[in-house]
Amino acid sequence: MALLKGQEIVPDQWSRVDELDDPLGIDHPIITLGSWRKHEEQLTHLNTPLGIVLESEESPILISNVLSRFSLVALNFPKLSDGRGFSYARLLRERFNFVREVRAVGEIRRDQYLFLLRCGFDAFEIDDSSDLSDWHEAAREVSVFYQPSSDRAPWVARRRHS
Repeated sequence: MALLKGQEIVPDQWSRVDELDDPLGIDHPIITLGSWRKHEEQLTHLNTPLGIVLESEESPILISNVLSRFSLVALNFPKLSDGRGFSYARLLRERFNFVREVRAVGEIRRDQYLFLLRCGFDAFEIDDSSDLSDWHEAAREVSVFYQPSSDRAPWVARRRHS
């Protein structure tokens, strides 16, 4: 997988840690919610960056009281038709004011890219064989939006009244 961030492919400094593995000895681990619950005591006091991946049935509300502990929240899209990650990203950005990295992982497609950006995602795990120009084009395909979003882009009603 390649990491698309800021309109370019960048090296990924983070490592996913299986729930059965010990995250304490790994630099920049991305842990599961189960691993967080299992190692919460030790990880709370660990003075290194920590990421968490939430499955589609795991709302960010479950970690809202410890959200400041995470430098990255990855939201998994297990299949193309599961859109809960869009709502979770907006929840992180708008209700919880999470300003750190929100990463889309799993089954994401170029056609979703603009909408993922608008919901608050700023990093994307994409297929290594993806053509980066396709993703750039996807970000520019729509120029007028009909609803407000996390990205603060002007939308039709606001444009009409200004």
